[in-house]
Amino acid sequence: MLSPLESADGMLVTAAIRDISVRREAEAQLLNKVEELKRSNEELGQFAYIASHDLQEPLRMVASYTQLLSRRYKGKLDADADDFIAYAVDGASRMQRLIQDLLAYSRVGTKGKELQETSSEEAFEQALLNLRGGIQDSGAIVTHDALPPVLADETQLIQLFQNLVGNAIKYQNPGIPRIHVSAAKNGHKKWLFSVKDNGLGIDPLYFEKVFVMFQRLHKREEFAGTGIGLAICKKIVERHGGNISVSSEAGHGSRFEFSLAGAETTT
Repeated sequence: MLSPLESADGMLVTAAIRDISVRREAEAQLLNKVEELKRSNEELGQFAYIASHDLQEPLRMVASYTQLLSRRYKGKLDADADDFIAYAVDGASRMQRLIQDLLAYSRVGTKGKELQETSSEEAFEQALLNLRGGIQDSGAIVTHDALPPVLADETQLIQLFQNLVGNAIKYQNPGIPRIHVSAAKNGHKKWLFSVKDNGLGIDPLYFEKVFVMFQRLHKREEFAGTGIGLAICKKIVERHGGNISVSSEAGHGSRFEFSLAGAETTT
């Protein structure tokens, strides 16, 4: 680095030499790590998709034949045999659900559409249509405020609402499930959505754990599921540049909040 220095005898030029090789090396290592992480994520997504896709066909065959055994030979063998066949049917069904959820998780990053202006209210209404069987069976009361247009992948936004409302219906105390969805401005360009329920609630110790794949807070005998639903929600929200969190108290319902960019950010 050169810099002029004026003295009584005239102008002198001074030079300073700084060794930046260590900084350059650190920058290069950081770039390499970023590229490695990117490749690792891409390979993981590809592996999950291929494994899930290729496993489905043989698993369908296993499930089909174990169900056939159950229907054709139930009561014709001893009680132990009936139990063994039932375990096989249940195991195959759970594996099918697990593979489907794993495939859905991998597709969030690999099959997502371009983010564009989307009516979150229409996406929410479609999610309720998809859940109509569970809503009718449980007698759930689902209400919502006016919901804003956002910058989103519509299919993934529907899935996000569907997972959160579906969980609120599933993890319930005795009585009628009540779920309310709302949205409020969160800064200049963001909306903060809230899905509030009157369900079982979550101990604060598990607030982070619930968003991790395959993490379950309840026994399989109590509530069916694979433990991937909220991990999918987290991945969808993060792909949209937002955050998701939960606030709750065991036995007193939960509130899931997530942020999305408003559609006005495109103008």
